[in-house]
Amino acid sequence: MKRSLAAASAAVAAVLLLAGCSSSGDTSATSSDDATIAIGSLYEPQNLSNTQGGGQGVTEAFNGNVYEGLYKLTDEGQVEPLLAKDAQVSDDGLTYTITLRDDVTFHSGKKLTSADVKASVEAVTADDSKSARKSSFTVISDIATPDDSTVVFTLSQRAISFLYNLSYVWIVNSEAGDLTQTEDGTGPYVLDEWKQGSTLTLKRWDDYWGDAAKNAEVVFTYFTDATAENNALLTGEVDLITSVQSPDALAQFTDNKDYVVSEGTSTTKELLAFNDRVAPFDNTLVRKAVYSAIDTKKLLSSIWGDYGTLIGSMVPPTDPWYEDLTNVNPYDVDLAKKELAEAGYPNGFTFTLDTPSYDPHPAVAEFLQAQLAEVGITVDINTISADEWYTKVYQDRDFEATLQEHVNDRDVVWYGNPDFYWGYDNADVQQWVADAEQSTTTDEQTALLKKVGEQIAQDAASAWLYLYPQIVVASSDVTGYGVNGLNSQFFAYDIVKS
Repeated sequence: MKRSLAAASAAVAAVLLLAGCSSSGDTSATSSDDATIAIGSLYEPQNLSNTQGGGQGVTEAFNGNVYEGLYKLTDEGQVEPLLAKDAQVSDDGLTYTITLRDDVTFHSGKKLTSADVKASVEAVTADDSKSARKSSFTVISDIATPDDSTVVFTLSQRAISFLYNLSYVWIVNSEAGDLTQTEDGTGPYVLDEWKQGSTLTLKRWDDYWGDAAKNAEVVFTYFTDATAENNALLTGEVDLITSVQSPDALAQFTDNKDYVVSEGTSTTKELLAFNDRVAPFDNTLVRKAVYSAIDTKKLLSSIWGDYGTLIGSMVPPTDPWYEDLTNVNPYDVDLAKKELAEAGYPNGFTFTLDTPSYDPHPAVAEFLQAQLAEVGITVDINTISADEWYTKVYQDRDFEATLQEHVNDRDVVWYGNPDFYWGYDNADVQQWVADAEQSTTTDEQTALLKKVGEQIAQDAASAWLYLYPQIVVASSDVTGYGVNGLNSQFFAYDIVKS
């Protein structure tokens, strides 16, 4: 699912490091296909900005389709240059000089310049930014624009992941106004219409600088109920579903020649996230006890059947520093009771679990409530909306524990930030994360981040319940879609109907 891109310079290839090698793309894209591709999704954008809380839905619909970055994270997890034509990195790793493509314009007709890149990065790092990647760019000490086609990033320290992190920054027209309800990107589609609560329609942009989209139009149709979404596929209202939310729904599609069921690779972790700042979760033994009181294998089976993967830390198997740590906090009721007693809670305790209202969190919360009751812990479930979760939990840190899915890859580094919403504070982990980012080789980085994964598992910084499966179901006459759930992106430009 790739388009051809300008070849990276030797300097770019040397510093991509984590990404692996790029492969040449398909150059056979054509604008002759006038098909409309109807996509079913449970993730409607909250707004159309990735720095103002647009959420998973806006990433799914817009990333790579409407907006593009200097670099692109492919569906296979590789980093490729996109709007960047060339990059030179100083010997000390502190200066990145990036040359832009000279054939790119925004949908409004304005030519892409270095000022747009500078403004886009500054929007991510601004005080009011809600970008999850905001902390990744604190290393930038200066952004210079010596001419319209050149951007010079000066870093305060070496950052091995800098180009990887740039793949998360959408380049936006710096002269545009409020982009929470409209857009001005450089991608192969333009926004045609957003009917909030219903559909979001993208149309192929004929003036796109690269290979034209292989379909004329993409319509994301939004559902609040997974059953309704499945029925829409069965009746032909949609052509594919980006992520099936229940294994029970698959029986009607498997062994049916009219549909294709694909299981890809997910980076979405279901977390029981503790507020490590407040009692009793400021006590490592309490967190470990809670973790060991949960039969995660049974939980995964009850939610996803035979799908999904157990994990014992924040690192999914697709990250370079993955280790199987599922036995660090094993399911063991007697061990959980022992740890609770040692922590000073022989009779258990009561806490409130803030639970997002959308699936599968309510079912997970009820499962945890029943499991923890067996070791004397009472769970009061407080169901809240996604907006309430962002304000109450993420922004105000006003919680004891919460459920949340974290979709990003390589996000174990967030445990090195004591100001993150879960408040985990370990000086060794912070140092290892910092040292890993300043590594000169991927081997150094991998060794250090393995230590991070091991330590947060030993501390039960959170309880990592399972890794979501990534299941795409499509009509058999539709091809060209990605199947990996990498950071919620869903590239639509290669999808065709036969």
